[in-house]
Amino acid sequence: MTAQAIIDFSAGAIGGTACVLSGQPFDTTKVKMQTFPNMYRGFINCFTSTFRQTGLRGFYRGLTPALIANVTENSVLFLSYGRCQEVVRFVCNVEKGSELSDIQKAASGSLASIFSATAICPTELIKCRLQAMHEMEASGKVASGQRSTVWTVVKTVMRTNGPLGFFQGLSSTLVREPPGYFCFFGAYELCRSTFAHYMGTDKDGIGILPLMFSGGFAGACLWVLVYPIDCVKSRIQVHSLAGRQLGFRQTFMGIIRTEGISTLYSGLTPTLIRTFPANGALFLAYEFSRKFMMERWGA
Repeated sequence: MTAQAIIDFSAGAIGGTACVLSGQPFDTTKVKMQTFPNMYRGFINCFTSTFRQTGLRGFYRGLTPALIANVTENSVLFLSYGRCQEVVRFVCNVEKGSELSDIQKAASGSLASIFSATAICPTELIKCRLQAMHEMEASGKVASGQRSTVWTVVKTVMRTNGPLGFFQGLSSTLVREPPGYFCFFGAYELCRSTFAHYMGTDKDGIGILPLMFSGGFAGACLWVLVYPIDCVKSRIQVHSLAGRQLGFRQTFMGIIRTEGISTLYSGLTPTLIRTFPANGALFLAYEFSRKFMMERWGA
């Protein structure tokens, strides 16, 4: 692995850590509302109910797999992003090392997301089940009173579904990632370009707040586009524990027929609230750590 690849990988891991630590409570609320929409009247009700039932600690259930998932996703994503830029340069006949357009960078991010999707599926499944464990106990899908840890979820998946059980929801993840990350990287670069234009500087000189806003805006664009797909993914990963192992299409159509289209957007409010601090922190940590490492090691 080259020095540049190591820097991209490390900066992505640092960014993923910052993203989780700043946005986990809202992500937990999102998963609860996606998987058990009839239990809560809305974001505030879900947030306050979670606090009353399990305290502050309840918002950080699934933190370990969330950290593993995000560090894995973003390290692989940004490592692949750098390599996929070279592929886009080759396809578009752009000279090696030259700056890509915002659209070309969006295409690079979309291609890179295919690699990260496979890497994050097992840890996302564990994270979602831990986050929704209280609701699963309340609905009778799992026995109540048992201590829920990463290890107990892993053993349950292995016992009921085998090793392939960790990849339930993979098809939904692969449907979600490429269009989502095209918008994610495209919106991020376009927003930075707009700030740079009006401030009379380059993208690297726009400052911390515009950089964080660009990251938050990128996250909002991603989630508005792919949220229904993510909702289906969460349903598959959580409810398959009860023996229902439907695929993406069957789960998607089942939700529409029995619960309505609006159910696919359950939890969107906490997701959009989360996206600005979480993705702002992601790109801030990524850009600054990457710049530091490149200056330090001269990559």
